[in-house]
Parts: sequence; C-alpha cells; structure tokens
Amino acid sequence: MKAGISACSNGHMKEWKNQVDELVETLNKMGIEPILSPHIYATIDEFSASDKERAEDLMRFYLDKDITNIFDISGGDLANGVLKYLDFDVIKETGKTFWGYSDLTTIINAIYSMTGKSSVLYQIKNMVWNCKDIQQKRFFDYIGGKNNDLFDLKYDFLQGKSMEGIVVGGNIRCFSKLAGTKYWPDMTGKILLLESLGGESGQIATLLNQLDDIGVFKQISGVLLGTFTNYEKAGLELTVYDLLKMHISDDMPVACTKEIGHGNDSKAIKIGAYQAF
Repeated sequence: MKAGISACSNGHMKEWKNQVDELVETLNKMGIEPILSPHIYATIDEFSASDKERAEDLMRFYLDKDITNIFDISGGDLANGVLKYLDFDVIKETGKTFWGYSDLTTIINAIYSMTGKSSVLYQIKNMVWNCKDIQQKRFFDYIGGKNNDLFDLKYDFLQGKSMEGIVVGGNIRCFSKLAGTKYWPDMTGKILLLESLGGESGQIATLLNQLDDIGVFKQISGVLLGTFTNYEKAGLELTVYDLLKMHISDDMPVACTKEIGHGNDSKAIKIGAYQAF
C-alpha cells in the first residue's frame, strides 16, 4: 500500500523535519509506503512552491495508480490557492481518499462540491505528536479493519436530540474562504461542522455573522461544534454556543464534541458523507 504525503498549504519549517521522518517511519511500520511531495518545506516566506506547483504535486498523487490515500500534513493559509489548478474530473474518477485538517478544509469541501466524493478531516501527524500512542493504535486498527475507533465520536446535544445529513465544513475561518466561489457546497439539509484553533469572541462572532449573512443557518439541518482551542483557553464569558445561538432558531439541533479539532488527541470525521447523530 502506498500513500502520498502532500503539503498544499504553508510549507513546513526546516526544524519540523524530524516529525516528517518519524511519520515516514511510523507509516512504513504499518505497511504503508509514503511517497513525499517534492515541496514540503518552506523556501520563500510561507511558500514551499507556487500554487500551481503544489497543485501539480497533488495531481501526481491522484494519477499514480499505486497510491490509495493522500495525507496532507500542512496547515496555515495557502491551500485555497491550489484549487483553480486541480483537475476535479480526474479526482472524481479515482478511488483515493484525501486526508487533511485546518486550512485543508478548503480542499476537502471543494472535493465534495466538485465531485461528490468525501474526504477525511484529520491530521496524520497526530501519530507523531504527544498523543501518538493512542493515535497510532486508532489508525492502525482502522486500516486493518479491526474497529472504527478513529471515527467513533462522543458528543452531547446542546439543543435538540438528533440530527442527520451530509457533513460539511471544518475549520470555520478556512471554510469561510470558499464563500462566493464555485467550491462552496450546497448547504441544503447539511450538518455544519465548525471548529477552530485561533480566534476569540470577536473573531468567531464575525465568522458566524458571515455564515448568517449568506443564509447558511436557514439551509442546514444541524450544527456540530468541535473544539475552539484558543477560545476555550481564554476563559471568556460567552461560549461559542452562546455566539451561535444569536443566529439559529431554538429548534435547530446543535451537538458538541471534544474529539474534533486541532487537539493532538482529535479523531477523524468524513466530510461529504452522511452521518446520523
């Protein structure tokens, strides 16, 4: 089994090379041969290469018949720059699954919008960070068909008792970059997943206002709140749910989970796939 390792967003810092080396070693031990993109590390500012070059790296993985999964290990701000260079007809016809998180929310949702295919919101480098033991077990058990713990989420309802539909979204800031573009998914009946690394009340409030202004909360069938890392650390009086309630009806189902987001212990979720909560 071969897997492509891409970096469509910001280039890695050189001092992170040990993480990439450890990831390669870990995947090899699991029987997965990782094929690294030629553009992983930043060379000019945050760029590892031009938008077009990074898109070409990704498309080579899609065209390689031996590669079954593509794991993007980047994050930051630059991922949406590759979208206009991707061949979604090719992506649609392959059986490959794209994995990534944070800024890769843009590519993940664009793949769904343009092809109907699902992708996985998950950072494969979780397997080399401080929760690596449990993350490696979850991932290895999943690829070995032993169990689905990697995707089994614990959640609680804040209002409502159930919801179901195709899940879209991810990182709220990065998802919002798709608004007004052809890559924005049809939100009708969808479950909107929202999470974030950065941002406190003002930043998250303004992003929720944008979603409201383009009619999202009148279209969706429910909201799943993941973790909002810096917001939760700030100890603010208003919760993200408090901010959300300013925009939704009392009968809109809202659930929350601590298992999706930027935490190194986070689990995975399929974007563009049906799920019942």
